[in-house]
Amino acid sequence: MPTLHVPKAAFNACYLPHLEARQRTQIFYGGAGSGKSVFLSMRVVLDALCGRNTLVVRQVARSLRASCFAEVQKSIHRLGLAAFFIVLKTEMTITCKVNGAQLLFLGLDDVEKIKSITPIKGVLTDIWVEEATQASQHDIKQLEKRLRGESAHRKRLTLSFNPVSIGHWLYKAYFSDFDEGKGLLCQEDLLILRTTYRDNRFLSQDDRLALENERDAYFHSVYTQGQWGSLGGAVLTRWRVGDLPQGLDAAPLRCGLDFGFSSDPAAFVLAQYDKKHGRVYVMKEFLQAGLTNDLLARKLRELAPGCLVACDSAEPKSIMELRRHGIQAVPAKKGPDSVLHGLQWLMQQELVLHPSCKQLREELLGYCWQQDEHGLSLPRPLGEDHLIDALRYALEMDSTAQEARVLRR
Repeated sequence: MPTLHVPKAAFNACYLPHLEARQRTQIFYGGAGSGKSVFLSMRVVLDALCGRNTLVVRQVARSLRASCFAEVQKSIHRLGLAAFFIVLKTEMTITCKVNGAQLLFLGLDDVEKIKSITPIKGVLTDIWVEEATQASQHDIKQLEKRLRGESAHRKRLTLSFNPVSIGHWLYKAYFSDFDEGKGLLCQEDLLILRTTYRDNRFLSQDDRLALENERDAYFHSVYTQGQWGSLGGAVLTRWRVGDLPQGLDAAPLRCGLDFGFSSDPAAFVLAQYDKKHGRVYVMKEFLQAGLTNDLLARKLRELAPGCLVACDSAEPKSIMELRRHGIQAVPAKKGPDSVLHGLQWLMQQELVLHPSCKQLREELLGYCWQQDEHGLSLPRPLGEDHLIDALRYALEMDSTAQEARVLRR
């Protein structure tokens, strides 16, 4: 195999560090026109020259010919490598003449073929799922089973897509530790890269303007900004996962506790409120059933020693017991429509969840407004809300203070 020199200028800069990424699961997602599919099509071509066998799939087989299969052929010519490959258009296979490595193209709707597919030499080392949001979690698990057998290359599953709703299984399965502000997650077995049209220097000015001028809020969020769309009817939508910034030490700590024991767990959150920027940082959480008040007090001392803890006022006896165990427990001041008032205030803030707060994230994903028979939202939230309630209690002083200022005006 002769040495080939591929110029860096052939790639967008954001993708170059991941040309030889080794993580078992790799996710390239973001807005329209970000260049992710072009990058991956070029990568599989270069991978084949290194002896890797790749299966490229989409949900529907007939959509492959005009998308991935065509894009990979373009990449072969773009890189000046046509002499190194045999392209069989009827079978939709591409074979490297030098080493026999193959690129195979199939649809997830042809299950039997996927079960039996094998390259002519060696085993599958890579699977690339384009438009992965169209695939089910079961489909992806079945594909992963195809990555088996002895190989000199590390096996990789690559998913590419435009984000849809944060209720999608992909978001729940892979994005618990992802900081959208950074746009990159590099772990030992997981790589996630978020890109937008701004990362694609090959995009035309007309294409850029079309994306920038998108007026539909959902389409602008997903296709222009490359962000996960909000669930229809979700109560709290202004939240993201991210690390805490520097310089927050002066921000006051806020602690909230929702009591529970058997069927309902006790829920606690520790947060900081950045009043200047209207931002709430959720630093810690715990959610656990079966805790007696003495064990609950011990847990609170570990998580937030010396802090004032705003508690569900419906359990004055528990509040008194926590005080006897040295916790500065105070009742939240519930009143008429206090739940809605607290939620309305939270809706105006940006919530930033530390990556460790995975259970609060799950509550936010499923916390929606109830709908009537016509599909219209009613002012009644539905879903698990133990940690959300704890967060409301923690920030009650801030939310009621703002409400008082508005009333005085």
